[in-house]
Amino acid sequence: MRQIFQYHPVVGYTFVPEVRARIPHETGGYLVRANRAGFRADRDFVPQRTPGLRRVLLFGDSFTAGDGVSNGQRYADRLEQEVDRLEVYNFGLPGSGTDQQYLAYREFAQGIEHDVLIIAVLVENIRRIVSAYREYLNDQGEPVLYAKPYYLLEGNELVLKNNPPAKDPIPKAEFDRDAGEQVDQGGRFLGLRKLVIAAGLKGIAQKITRYQPVPEYNSPDDPAWQLMRAILVRWIGSHPRPVVVMPIPLYHFVEQTSNPDAYRERFRELARDTGCTLHDPLADLLAYSAEERRAFRFEKDIHPTPAYHAALAKSLAVTVRRLLPETTP
Repeated sequence: MRQIFQYHPVVGYTFVPEVRARIPHETGGYLVRANRAGFRADRDFVPQRTPGLRRVLLFGDSFTAGDGVSNGQRYADRLEQEVDRLEVYNFGLPGSGTDQQYLAYREFAQGIEHDVLIIAVLVENIRRIVSAYREYLNDQGEPVLYAKPYYLLEGNELVLKNNPPAKDPIPKAEFDRDAGEQVDQGGRFLGLRKLVIAAGLKGIAQKITRYQPVPEYNSPDDPAWQLMRAILVRWIGSHPRPVVVMPIPLYHFVEQTSNPDAYRERFRELARDTGCTLHDPLADLLAYSAEERRAFRFEKDIHPTPAYHAALAKSLAVTVRRLLPETTP
């Protein structure tokens, strides 16, 4: 498969600028197109406003970048259809954590005129920000580890580490086992999850065990949440325009196999303490039927389907309309 990412010394990686590629997928494949800045977009990001349009800057991970769907099917693109006179600059990066997204904001978004900033936090990102490495498969299908930039919370100060991150991957077989907790492998209890999925009992098992995929939100004093909160507080506090924080729920919460109360409460507390606008889309998503909600993810791939992107855009549009100016400068 064609290489679509390149190393970046601040963020860790971006898309290869101006790459055009078809990515294999269970649906038959989807199209990826990146702009000159190295983000998945059909337009280049320019500092000046587009005459007659309002502008939103959007940051997130693969749910925002749009793994599994072509560019025009993503919720960012659908949002432009839902809200009149709007353009969305989508800075989503697959596999990234909120820490890397904040670094991308600092590196690429300064000086870009806009009206609203949206920080889309896939709730699973709380595990990524405490990791120094992320596991991937190389072209031979072998697991390798890539270093990522990350923050430590030392007292009340955020300290950036792995800056810049190492460029070359580390074969997993050569990695120090004592550092294993520094690696994000994409899920808790990975072996158990694979066994349950193989047996076709995932949904039943989750209901029986009351599986909680992100227990880091259970307490406001959890170290991972404290770190996430510190990153978001700094980001929100440094931004001069309206900020929307949108926690994107995992399918466990959308399909009601897990309880979302803890993560929702943490983000409500964050919004109260920072004055940002919280857009929690879960209530809108739960208004769909169980059959429709199951169709929000693919058969094998947990990423959002076009139906999920459409539903998320419709939900988010209500908040965005309220924050945008009626007229453009």
